[in-house]
Amino acid sequence: MSRYEEIANEIIEKIRAGIYKSGNPLPDQKTMAKEYATSRMTLQKSLAILKTRGYVYSQQGAATYVKSNADSIANMSIGVDQYVGTSQLMGQEHKVVSKIIKFELRYPNKDEMRDLRIKETDAIYNIKRLRLVDGNPYALEYTKMPVNVIPGVNEKVLHSSIYGYIQSELKLTIGAADRTINAEKPSADDLKYLKAKTGEPILNVRQVVYLDDGTPFESSSTDRPYNTGGYRVFLSHKADL
Repeated sequence: MSRYEEIANEIIEKIRAGIYKSGNPLPDQKTMAKEYATSRMTLQKSLAILKTRGYVYSQQGAATYVKSNADSIANMSIGVDQYVGTSQLMGQEHKVVSKIIKFELRYPNKDEMRDLRIKETDAIYNIKRLRLVDGNPYALEYTKMPVNVIPGVNEKVLHSSIYGYIQSELKLTIGAADRTINAEKPSADDLKYLKAKTGEPILNVRQVVYLDDGTPFESSSTDRPYNTGGYRVFLSHKADL
């Protein structure tokens, strides 16, 4: 994760905690740059992220203000435009444990070749993990990643955070995700691993995730029980140019 993304997340945490209050101006950029030990250019990138996500706004020649509903947005479930992993999403307040159900190398099928833009001779990781949060089933993940893009994945990585490994160890930057969200009937695996009940809906998220240079590195499908939270959408109107 880049420094400006880290700063943006820290500011969001302060909005959530009420340190930066809704409707009030943020400290001036010189003060904030000093507070976060960064340059004003990096800080401006952080503020641009916050504007896009709907936390702050600014007027030409005026201060940057925390939006009146920013605290509500900060405390909502994960946004559809976010692509953090479960470990980062839950933070340090919850214990996240990964149970590896399947981990193998194989060659891709046609759908995986299309999604990951790879050839039939390019090996992929085929990963199936159950994610437990505070001991409770949270997500059942089916993940495919090309070995030549994300090398070195092993069981140690799978037991912790794949995204953490990608960003901290491989020094790669995650750029964007193409995501589809559906409510579905539980599968046999959902009943077994998520302790879902027949007739209760499952939240299914299918996505292809890209590095910042546009290279796809993940094709995945994740099932979550309906009562583990949801996804939010923030829409921002932009005037026609």
